[in-house]
Amino acid sequence: MATIYHNPRCSTSRNTLALLRESGAEPTVIEYLKTPPSRAELAKLIADAGLTPAQAVRRKEKLFTELALAQADDEALLDAMTEHPILIERPFVVTAKGTRLARPIQQIEQIL
Repeated sequence: MATIYHNPRCSTSRNTLALLRESGAEPTVIEYLKTPPSRAELAKLIADAGLTPAQAVRRKEKLFTELALAQADDEALLDAMTEHPILIERPFVVTAKGTRLARPIQQIEQIL
């Protein structure tokens, strides 16, 4: 069993999905822009991956600058990512062995 928080427009996300399928998994695919995680779910994903919200936010997204998030604390970043899921770094992968942000994609090999 595996779950991927996926953005089909992202090449890393598409490659991660392909790697999961090549490993024999048919993951549950959550297109997080259409079905975003709740704030609590997002906080859990980030924590389970061993990251902080600052490490899980897409800093290169134009909205990051527009919202002046460079100096934001973790709570403000979680709020922003919940309200604007485009700010969530991708893809997150969850398996029985753990949760990882597939950046780089090799990170998920630890949980397959």
